[in-house]
Amino acid sequence: MPDTDTMHLRRLEASRTTHHTRSEQSRCAKDQACGRSGLHRGPDLLDGKATGDKPPPSKPDDTARSGVQLDAPSIAERDSLSKRESGVTTRSPMRLRMEAFIKENQQEIVRALEALDGSQRFQIDNWDRPNGGGGITCVLQDGNVFEKAGVNTSVVYGTLPRAGIEKMRVNHKALDPDVESLEFFAAGLSLVLHPQNPMAPTVHLNYRYFETANSDGSTNAWWFGGGTDLTPSYLFDEDVIHFHRNIKEACDAHDKDYYSRFKKWCDEYFSVKHRGETRGVGGIFFDDLDESEKDQESLFSFVQTCLGAFLPSYLPIIEKRKDMPFTEKEKQWQQLRRGRYVEFNLVHDRGTAFGLNTPGARIESILMSLPLTARWQYQHEPEKGSREARLIDVLKKPVEWV
Repeated sequence: MPDTDTMHLRRLEASRTTHHTRSEQSRCAKDQACGRSGLHRGPDLLDGKATGDKPPPSKPDDTARSGVQLDAPSIAERDSLSKRESGVTTRSPMRLRMEAFIKENQQEIVRALEALDGSQRFQIDNWDRPNGGGGITCVLQDGNVFEKAGVNTSVVYGTLPRAGIEKMRVNHKALDPDVESLEFFAAGLSLVLHPQNPMAPTVHLNYRYFETANSDGSTNAWWFGGGTDLTPSYLFDEDVIHFHRNIKEACDAHDKDYYSRFKKWCDEYFSVKHRGETRGVGGIFFDDLDESEKDQESLFSFVQTCLGAFLPSYLPIIEKRKDMPFTEKEKQWQQLRRGRYVEFNLVHDRGTAFGLNTPGARIESILMSLPLTARWQYQHEPEKGSREARLIDVLKKPVEWV
């Protein structure tokens, strides 16, 4: 028997499908009422061929007589039709396979965290984007173990303007610089867990896929990104070594150079530059992995392995630390460290900036990563030789843990 959350997610997914179906019926009725007047259905739809197949030939005077040319379906409409007709298989576009993969893992992680917390269940919020896509936001607050835990999936369909194309061409030469816009697809799973106990570390994870499409629906460019990192308030070397060892094993299964390369990238990316320290004790981070790195299937397999390594890398740590005794002073130190976490996310994180600047973005889901509570104390300095001071030393000079 499926558990309550799984059934709830399925009901929400069914509701979402019904919502899309009604929207499509409404759009068809609108098109008929307009007599196919040539009005575009929205800014995310591009002119061009409907599919990669050749359309049936039309008489030269047909268009002249009607005065219109039908809009091509967007990739969101194509994907919606494909899922209804065939479901998602290994032959489906990578867009649909990544979406199915992150949703399946979201449910598995939510179940595991609820079992660990024991007192609270995740609030599950299913939402849709007007131009295609949507997401499932799962948040647990004020639990026994977690002060706040968020596990989100999001799927975004949209249009990338010329300025965005030019910016992305720095890393992706396959993008056509001569078009005014390109449809894009983005899907990812994002997770942030803030425990109650200051001896238990915060953890972050994100794995994502991005793709642009030509006007005929074919793939223009694609890439994967992601990673995971640990942010303790109190340093337990054995915990950090365990976390890094699990990540290294996942990386080594695909490329022996990945761990050292992506660990360095993580230390550099998660840097609170105005403080001169890293956000935490690292992990891995990578972005823009495309055909210049490896083929699409190999990179998808790598992302699958990394995401599969998350629960074994974190659960043993939180189970060991969640019930440890702590003082009010140690709780205040945790709140100060969470203040640094907030500073990075709002000032430096590219993902947060991208989300906040995306039209129609769901702000509550983007800011899910922020803790319930944090603290800023004027000119606070830890005592020399203290555990707090040792953490700062490590954050100012990243360590090789494995």
